[in-house]
Amino acid sequence: MEKKYILALDQGTTSSRAIIYDHAGKIMSMAQKEFRQFFPKPGFVEHDPMEIYSSQISVAAEALAQLDIHDNVIAAIGITNQRETTIVWNRKTGKPVYNAIVWQDRRTAAYCDALKSRGLQNEITEKTGLEIDAYFSATKVKWILDNVSGARKAAENGELAFGTVDSWLMWNLSNGKAHLTDVSNASRTMLFNIHTLHWDNDLLKLFDIPASMLPEVKPNSTHFTDTSGLIFSTKLPITGVAGDQQAALFGQMCVHQGMAKNTYGTGCFIMLNTGTKPVRSNNRMLSTVAWQLNNQTTYALEGSVFVGGAVIQWLRDGIKFIKSADLSEKLALSVKDTNGVFFVPAFTGLGAPYWNQDARGMLYGITRGTSRAHITRAALEAIAYQSYDVIKAMQQDADFVIENLRVDGGAAANNFLMQMQADVLQTNVQRPVVLESTSLGAAYFAGLAVGFWKDTAEIESQWQVEKTFTPVKSSHDVEKGIVSWHDAIARVLYQNH
Repeated sequence: MEKKYILALDQGTTSSRAIIYDHAGKIMSMAQKEFRQFFPKPGFVEHDPMEIYSSQISVAAEALAQLDIHDNVIAAIGITNQRETTIVWNRKTGKPVYNAIVWQDRRTAAYCDALKSRGLQNEITEKTGLEIDAYFSATKVKWILDNVSGARKAAENGELAFGTVDSWLMWNLSNGKAHLTDVSNASRTMLFNIHTLHWDNDLLKLFDIPASMLPEVKPNSTHFTDTSGLIFSTKLPITGVAGDQQAALFGQMCVHQGMAKNTYGTGCFIMLNTGTKPVRSNNRMLSTVAWQLNNQTTYALEGSVFVGGAVIQWLRDGIKFIKSADLSEKLALSVKDTNGVFFVPAFTGLGAPYWNQDARGMLYGITRGTSRAHITRAALEAIAYQSYDVIKAMQQDADFVIENLRVDGGAAANNFLMQMQADVLQTNVQRPVVLESTSLGAAYFAGLAVGFWKDTAEIESQWQVEKTFTPVKSSHDVEKGIVSWHDAIARVLYQNH
């Protein structure tokens, strides 16, 4: 039986997706299912781990059914996932002891502040490449152990397992046989030393997390485990795993030092391939493992914009300001500028390079002449300006210029936003034919491990540009907007004093 396809499982923050790719890297079928978001208190964000898993299984079945194929023609499975989201479960029953605490969750912010005030930032950054922030998994695991009745005792007895979403999926797909993760997901926990590529005992001690809870760490493209006979009729090998942003960097084929991508999703996630050594940032970017392939580790700098496409979602769903997300482009183009309006969408604080978790959103410059179109345009411009801040800081850290920015994610389909991004950066913005870079990256990792693709050179030849946006405004023309944007940011930070 010829193995013709790779199945990519893309477990995201608001939905689970399954995508089947052929040898040309073309999407053959795709299924998607949204699942519930829980907000038990202000700043708390949770998912039901059982629902994460069941939604992921149902879309996998649906993608196979759409293509009308038997699962024995699937060569391998690749997994990519929302990172940092934390699940703790009982090894015997396989049941979670608490809901998944999502990456966006801020419940441990005060604890993070306490760690900073103890002067621990430098030591933690040195080992992990990360900021001390509620974003990462370590403080979430500690919270579960400290707040769920009986959890700490069970963990000390070796009864509990911790994992990010990739680990949870592999545990369930293998029917409890595999407790594994990959280097990219491990590097986002704040428990993993990115230089030694091992869990760090000092950090485990600091956060009071028993080492017995942790998954085994593997490279991104290798045999992780097989699915149990309970899920698919064939036992399928899981051979590619990567956190969503690292998977997108690989899916965009940013495999050489100096190449960068921006994923315009709920947030914006910008990653720059820095080669075989981690770059220590002076601008509060994160140093992270991009991937480990053929015994070589590639590192990246990452900057996160917490609210990217979510600002348009908020205009649509939160305040019913626009009927549909695609209407935002039309509205933005209906006016020649924002008429002096600036929108800083710091709904959950500001990410890189500001890292202010207490900052809140602001609309500035509203007059009687302000229209719906001006505010919508300001919201889209904010996405481009926030990305500009991150990319400028990254270029300083890495000491090289990004010549092309490769883009993906839902909002990358917005031509106004992409043109604006090219203008403020004074850099070409390349949008590929396949915008599903995240799942494609997971598929590539999986396929390389089983010889479905020979090497990265073969894959690179598949990457195709759908449209290149070149700057049409001069640097002088965009400078005024950048200065005003920074003025608006300063006002937000000032309010927060």
